[in-house]
Amino acid sequence: MHSQNSDKKKLLYCFGYDPSYIDNLSFQISHFNYDVRKLLDTATLLNSLSLDSPSCVIIDTSFSGDELRDRDILSSLKPGDQETFKLIFVADRGDVKSRLNALRLGADAYFVKPVNMIELIDAVDALTSVTLRDPYRILIVDDDKNLSTYHSLLLRREGMITEVVNEPLNVFNVLFDFKPDLILMDMYMPLCNGDELARVIRQMNAYYSIPIVYLSAEKDISVQLSAMSMGGDDFITKPVDPDYLISSVTIRAERMRIIRSFMDRDSLTGLLNHTKTKEQLDIAIRRVKREEDVLAFAMIDIDHFKEVNDTYGHPAGDMVLIALSRLLQQRLRSTDIIGRYGGEEFAVVLYGTSPESAFATMDDIRTRFENIKHHYEGRSFRVTFSCGIASFPDHADAQDLNKSADVALYRAKREGRNRVVLNTQQE
Repeated sequence: MHSQNSDKKKLLYCFGYDPSYIDNLSFQISHFNYDVRKLLDTATLLNSLSLDSPSCVIIDTSFSGDELRDRDILSSLKPGDQETFKLIFVADRGDVKSRLNALRLGADAYFVKPVNMIELIDAVDALTSVTLRDPYRILIVDDDKNLSTYHSLLLRREGMITEVVNEPLNVFNVLFDFKPDLILMDMYMPLCNGDELARVIRQMNAYYSIPIVYLSAEKDISVQLSAMSMGGDDFITKPVDPDYLISSVTIRAERMRIIRSFMDRDSLTGLLNHTKTKEQLDIAIRRVKREEDVLAFAMIDIDHFKEVNDTYGHPAGDMVLIALSRLLQQRLRSTDIIGRYGGEEFAVVLYGTSPESAFATMDDIRTRFENIKHHYEGRSFRVTFSCGIASFPDHADAQDLNKSADVALYRAKREGRNRVVLNTQQE
């Protein structure tokens, strides 16, 4: 079976006195790659907390009816200021007094029944996840080897990844593979100067918006402004103050990441958009060709999605799209590529995955998705999806993979929906 996004599932407790409700809540949460344990009495809860360290405890506050005893139980869960786990309350009432009481008892989040499962999972993810940011990638273009090495060392000490180019005309040999967040460029170099090179880089659509920061001993403000008008974003005067260099690079690299995220990602789901997904598929195929590895490409389409929108409204449809995107993110590896292809269509690129393993993985996700109960405005419903898979090297390029996965998806729809079809042959 294809490995999941994390090697070890996070431990989560579901506690309450209503077995059927706790069973259903635990079952729904388990689809999203959490190790869920059901606890139905106080003694078991307190004993479990003394033995294990869950990431989160979800409590159904529809308690035993003994309000004073229930309050004592809740107040004992997070003694003092020591937070060993996150605490989420699920309650019948959503009034301010109830929420305030929950807050005073240590609640980190509060949900009113019926619980929107996707909102609950989003809260659990946010409360229990430690986001590890990818280091900024900085390309340094400077003919002075000693100075470029020094600047590289300063930035690497701050956790950034750097690549140094001492021959300015070689910059395009590394731009595509290195994928910098920012270019740090000397102003005066042999064969071409910085503003000329910046203008050449800006002529390429892929790098039109990349930040370019000039480094130079030039102190004439008019010259600096002229250089920036030619394609630069900032001008740092040599000798460079290390703190200023780090701050300037960090601010602009982060801004570039934010801009790139808006350009590359779907605004509703946060997944890669259609264009970026196709680009990543091309990159993935080149990679597996070099490494003589395998790859699988899956196309997903939500069944009868128009009926969901027509019956429950477009906000409910959006909720379903978000649910599937979260499920894919939770059940797949961080190295896999997940994109929203458009409308109710999604695409997944699975590195180093055989056709059989890809089928097992996507079929497992399909089963979990059909078991998720969606709630919207007092009504509940379930949704399914169909999936088509094609693989490399059975199909030689991105266009062929896309077409073959689409053919397999059409077969899945034609054969009754809510199924995964694997296409291993040219069609």
